[in-house]
Amino acid sequence: MNSINELVESCSIIIWLASAFHAAVNFGQYPYGGLILNRPTMTRRLIPEKGTKEYEEMEKDDQRAYLRTITPKTEALIDLTVIEILSRHASDEVYLGKRENDEWTADEKARVAFKRFAKKMEDIEKKIESRNKEPDLLNRTGPVKMPYTLLLPTSGEGLTCRGIPNSVSI
Repeated sequence: MNSINELVESCSIIIWLASAFHAAVNFGQYPYGGLILNRPTMTRRLIPEKGTKEYEEMEKDDQRAYLRTITPKTEALIDLTVIEILSRHASDEVYLGKRENDEWTADEKARVAFKRFAKKMEDIEKKIESRNKEPDLLNRTGPVKMPYTLLLPTSGEGLTCRGIPNSVSI
C-alpha cells in the first residue's frame, strides 16, 4: 500500500465483508431457504425431455414430479438444520456499534471515535425502519409484506433475519 487512503480503503472492505455483508447473506437465509420447496439444495433428476416417460409424469402430476426431483427428506432435514443454525443469533452476541465493556480501551480518542460510530449505527437502524414504513418507496416489503431487516445493526436472540454481530467483542 502506498498511502493512508489505500490502507483505509482496504480496511473498510475487510470490515464490510466480515460484518455487514456476511450478516446480510448469513442471517437472511432462513426466511427464504427455510421451506425447502422454495430453494431445494439438490436435484435428483434432469428436466425431462418431451416424449419421455418422465415428461408424461410431469404433465400428469407436476407437483409429484417436482417432489420426486428435489432434495430427499433426510438431506432436507440436514440442510434445514444447518440453515437454522447459521441464521440464529446467540443470546450473548454483541452487535456492531456496541461493546460488552465500556472500558475496552484507555485511549480516549478511540472511545470518542467509537461513540460516533455507534451513533451512526443507531441512525442507520432508524433510517431503515423509517423507510420500511414509507408506502411511496417501491418494493420495501414485497407481496408478503416482509420488511427489509437484513442490515439492521441490532437483533435479539434467535431467528430474527437482522443484526450485524461485532466480529470481536472485548
